[in-house]
Amino acid sequence: MRIRTALAATTGALAIASLVAPAAQAAGSTPADIKVPTLQTPGPQMSAFASSTTGNKQVGDTNITNVVVNGGKNIVVGTAVKKTFSISFTAKDNKGIYSAMAFLWHGSSFTDKGINGAITPTADKATCKKVSSTTSNCKINMTADPKVDLYSNILAGSWKVYVGAAGNDNSIQIKTAYKTQLVQRGAKIDEANAGPEPVVKGQPVTVTGRLARANWDDLAYHGYTGQPVKLQFRAKTSKTYTTVKTLKTDATGRLKTSVKATVDGYWRWSFAGTSTTQDVTILGDFVDVK
Repeated sequence: MRIRTALAATTGALAIASLVAPAAQAAGSTPADIKVPTLQTPGPQMSAFASSTTGNKQVGDTNITNVVVNGGKNIVVGTAVKKTFSISFTAKDNKGIYSAMAFLWHGSSFTDKGINGAITPTADKATCKKVSSTTSNCKINMTADPKVDLYSNILAGSWKVYVGAAGNDNSIQIKTAYKTQLVQRGAKIDEANAGPEPVVKGQPVTVTGRLARANWDDLAYHGYTGQPVKLQFRAKTSKTYTTVKTLKTDATGRLKTSVKATVDGYWRWSFAGTSTTQDVTILGDFVDVK
């Protein structure tokens, strides 16, 4: 069983213990303990779970804007390589910013029973650069590890972005779901080939390939079945690919089709992706037409 390690923060952390999602139970992998960070404040520490049922909190004039995760791109994680990314945002307060925090969480609600996943920073607070007496630009880094954080495929898709900031006068703003962020399973197209090479003009070119995606349950890539994939062609004299036809992958994720060869050019496969799986387009395979 892969278990999410606890966040070591000097301000402490609130444990979400014994989280058991039915789908994850069936897969035989659930987190034994998930911890989320707290927001540092000048006064008593403010738990990430504030007093309201949603966890949102507003005291005073602290205001958070311009939240950007991973540079505005989807977070894609495969089966082995850790994905490092950042959350950046602007925090304002009439007396200046004391500290800030941000992380990602997954689940039905921001409660001990509702959260079933978290990607948290190792630092106990964001790095905030003061740009005026009232405003700071803040940034915090974190890493999504497929062997630790993404214990099951049920975590693929939409995550919520928690952001919090505290002013020097103990003003606070916490938004547990400021926005959503896609965390996707990695995908690849392999076994791709176009041939024969060369081919006689007017004769068929056969193009093959296989679409696979990361499985976070067993940390391996498996064929992605029943997915539409575009076969595209670019003539040697052109810079633009055009879609020739769209095929669906078979029960093992494989693709195979034949088209008439007319001119020299490059053949490739392109998959648009889904909310849970990244998009992928391979390099073109050149076929010489005689």
